[in-house]
Amino acid sequence: MADVGEILSDLRNNPEFRNGIAFWHTIEPRPPVYGDWPEELSEDLRTVLRKRGIRNLYSHQSEAVRLAQNGRNVIVVTPTASGKTLCYNLPVLAHLQGNPDARALYLFPTKALSQDQMVELHDLAGELSRPLKIYTFDGDTPATARRTIRSSGHIVVTNPDMLHTGILPQHTQWVRLFENLKFVVIDELHHYRGVFGSHTANLLRRLHRICKFYGAHPQFICCSATIANPKELAEQLVGRPFDLVDNNGAPQGGKHFIFYNPPVVNEELGIRRSVIKEAVKWAMQFIPKGIQTIVFGRSRLTVEILTTYLKRAMERMKKDPSRITGYRGGYLPLERREIEEGTRSGKYLGIVSTNALELGIDIGQLQAAVLAGYPGTISSTWQQGGRAGRRQDTSIVVLVASSAPLDQFIVNNPRYFFGTNMESGLINPDNVAILISHLKCGAFELPFESDESFGPDSQGLLRYLEEERVVRQTGSRWYWTSETYPAEEVSLRSAAAENFVIINLSDNNRVLGEVDFFSAPMLIHEQAIYLHLSQPYVIEKLDWEGRTAYAREVDVDYYTDAVAKTDIKVLTPDREEEIPSEKSLPHIAAYRHFGDVEVSTLVPKYKKIRFETHENVGFGDVHLPQQDMHTESYWVDFSEGVVEALREEGVDLGGGLRALGTALVNVVPIFVLCDRRDIRCSPMVRAPFSDLPTIYLYDAYPGGIGIAQRIFEIDKELFRSAADAIAKCACKTGCPSCVGPPLEIGDRGKRSAERLLEYLL
Repeated sequence: MADVGEILSDLRNNPEFRNGIAFWHTIEPRPPVYGDWPEELSEDLRTVLRKRGIRNLYSHQSEAVRLAQNGRNVIVVTPTASGKTLCYNLPVLAHLQGNPDARALYLFPTKALSQDQMVELHDLAGELSRPLKIYTFDGDTPATARRTIRSSGHIVVTNPDMLHTGILPQHTQWVRLFENLKFVVIDELHHYRGVFGSHTANLLRRLHRICKFYGAHPQFICCSATIANPKELAEQLVGRPFDLVDNNGAPQGGKHFIFYNPPVVNEELGIRRSVIKEAVKWAMQFIPKGIQTIVFGRSRLTVEILTTYLKRAMERMKKDPSRITGYRGGYLPLERREIEEGTRSGKYLGIVSTNALELGIDIGQLQAAVLAGYPGTISSTWQQGGRAGRRQDTSIVVLVASSAPLDQFIVNNPRYFFGTNMESGLINPDNVAILISHLKCGAFELPFESDESFGPDSQGLLRYLEEERVVRQTGSRWYWTSETYPAEEVSLRSAAAENFVIINLSDNNRVLGEVDFFSAPMLIHEQAIYLHLSQPYVIEKLDWEGRTAYAREVDVDYYTDAVAKTDIKVLTPDREEEIPSEKSLPHIAAYRHFGDVEVSTLVPKYKKIRFETHENVGFGDVHLPQQDMHTESYWVDFSEGVVEALREEGVDLGGGLRALGTALVNVVPIFVLCDRRDIRCSPMVRAPFSDLPTIYLYDAYPGGIGIAQRIFEIDKELFRSAADAIAKCACKTGCPSCVGPPLEIGDRGKRSAERLLEYLL
């Protein structure tokens, strides 16, 4: 295995890489900071820790354990690999040792993570003098073991999905757990944002109801990666006050964080060399030299393409391509666990993943991380980079920028990245679509009292459900009357309950993977190329009503990319404000709004893109039904006076709106903890609602998750950031790094966007 220091020296002296390095940030090693042992921690537990080489607690561990043992709800926020698990394992194990009837519930955001954490917890508890029974309860738990877990499990390790469908609706079988529930642990709290977080907040409302019914008042211990509002997010998610612990005392090895901007291949259009190819080039500086490396891609498709290219690169170097593997959602559980174990054992030298491996799943001690494109948030970037160097060794993180505006903003403003606070996590537990789903589940579990509150206007929503004949009011209570099992109809992970299953016709009709409802038209339309473990499959048939796609293995040298068409109709404008003009005329520059809209999306066509060259080699038609979504939107209408003034100047209004919309939607993730795909943009030269030029920025989920509302509150900051990004870009008429290429926005689009921003600011 090559020395990391030698590789770094070679990179500094290699002009092929050196010329593209925009910033090289070195994080010096940091010694540990220790805290006191909490007095209430038993000698038995201290002895077990000493056997494991833990003779002192880090400062954050000490404070978290002390607060938890004093009965406080605690949120611990420290970087990756800082020993957060002890912050909840120690107080829980200490209490259960002295109170054998007490119970604890551990929630992890994914089944894979709960399985992984179970191993460490079981090993720790197994060395105690008084044995504790610790079980994992998920979809893979055998039916024969479930009765034992319900009756005798001191700690039940599960995930929100199983709590939602398998525990709360069956609470009468879990009486021992709920009567004696002392602790609820929620790990990776930062993951509970957007739709998933909004669902989980309602799930915890249901948990509170059931605990109250059985006379339990559990204490919560949460852990999170670094975000701007951990305490606020924990309190909004759980509905309880929290104490924040963020004084990280863990040691840290040296880390080299490299920002790399690929060379420009088309200066006029601002197009840079492919981020995928450049990421492969960087990864191949490490993997053949025995440096175990993780490569992060932004999407499932990117992961499969990266995996394919790395395997081909290994073959060209006469290396074993089987030492490269992909990892993403959509793989079957057994596939994912084999990959996790293979990474820990060293079987795999290169792992290509989506953000599925941002979470704290133990995949061993990697030395290098290559990020193929900016992950979308500062928090995610640190999480992904933190997968390398989880011991005290020197590690390398390389962020390879794409031509996308957000990537270029970050790579050209590294001081912003390293000097600013993390983004805030947003949830909207009162989203009506989500709230009403959990009202149904709650009514199935326990009748609602007529004076009981479960979110805003829950009694009014119950009356609506009575009209739909799913509940009925008898006396002072609302009872469930439908014959359905409501939890099965509610997916915590997506806005739609139903996923599409992909059947592999080449392998005896085995299940190949699954795709969520709203992604299906883009990814698995008929004749789409679906990539799985870098193997292409063609979708021969899509049964829309049956939610099933049928795929067959093929040997092709292209992949497909679908094109969507969107229309918007305003339903309810909740807030409206004028944006005054700084000029004498017109007096009003624009009107800014927030409210409910209906978004109609149709996927009419798809393109065929050749591997390696990325050239368009054909297209085809898609014949699928239109999808309608009710969501929240921010929108800004430009006044008639501005329109008239711009026409006199010869401004290209259509191109300017498209350009400004592109700039705005790409700076949103700088301020909000969301993915670029969580917010969508639709510019209109003449919007049907107002007959004015309008830019809509809307949440990409039914009911909205709070992003559009946050945009309404900070739109001035967005306007300033967009103006700054456009002004600093060296292109003349627009490029993918600021407002989009001239082919999309026209030759005057960039200047037109600047003029529109002058009015907004």
